[in-house]
Amino acid sequence: MDIKEIQSLIKFVAKSGASEVKLETDDIKITIRTGSPGSGETTFVQSIPMAQPPVAPTAAQQTQPEAPTTPATPAKETEKKEDDSKYITIKSPIIGTFYRKPSPDKPAFVEVGDKIAAGDVLCVIEAMKLFNDIESEVAGTIVKVLVDDSSPVEFDQPLFLVDPS
Repeated sequence: MDIKEIQSLIKFVAKSGASEVKLETDDIKITIRTGSPGSGETTFVQSIPMAQPPVAPTAAQQTQPEAPTTPATPAKETEKKEDDSKYITIKSPIIGTFYRKPSPDKPAFVEVGDKIAAGDVLCVIEAMKLFNDIESEVAGTIVKVLVDDSSPVEFDQPLFLVDPS
């Protein structure tokens, strides 16, 4: 809808004596309110494009400042991967909710620095109201816990880093 069509719509509404007219199309939303009938006063209230192109440039502007920081992030990840390459990652075998403790009033199964053996229970993952013990397949020392307690986890999501030495 172009400006000439909008102007002719305003004139038509003013002549018709209607106090308010709302028009919505795929592209535009218009509300026209007129003063008291016969006063000749017409107020054009809104013209809002339904599509939201102003949002897209804003998002693009937000992504541009992040671009310079993006190259630094892979460098940090590379360093981290090099440091973590000597560790074994224990991953979640199921989807569910990760718990470090057997119950809220009990201590955590393992803490950073604890020595573990193959078969030791490291955590519990709740799936469909069933609590599944997650056991270690390797012996070593817990270096890092990668998931917060009571957090949802996905299949194959890293849970712990273990130093096998």
